[in-house]
Amino acid sequence: MNKSELVDALSIEKNLTYKKSEQIVNLIFESMSQALIDNDRIEIRGFGSFMVKDYKAYMGRNPKTGEVIQVKEKKLPFFKVGKELRERVDC
Repeated sequence: MNKSELVDALSIEKNLTYKKSEQIVNLIFESMSQALIDNDRIEIRGFGSFMVKDYKAYMGRNPKTGEVIQVKEKKLPFFKVGKELRERVDC
């Protein structure tokens, strides 16, 4: 499912216009993105949680050339699936 399919499903399920559904979905995604930028954890019961993980700098290898390169430290979003979702998918 992509974003436009999610907007379509919301508009059909709740009898909203496509534009209003799109605004709702955008607001949710923007709020979640801002929470992660602020280093907050997002937990959606029954679905899972989102958090930001810090990765330290390390020496890596360019797979194309084999050259050793320095990889900078970085922060990446991480998703951990919730128990209910895991059980529903693994039926």
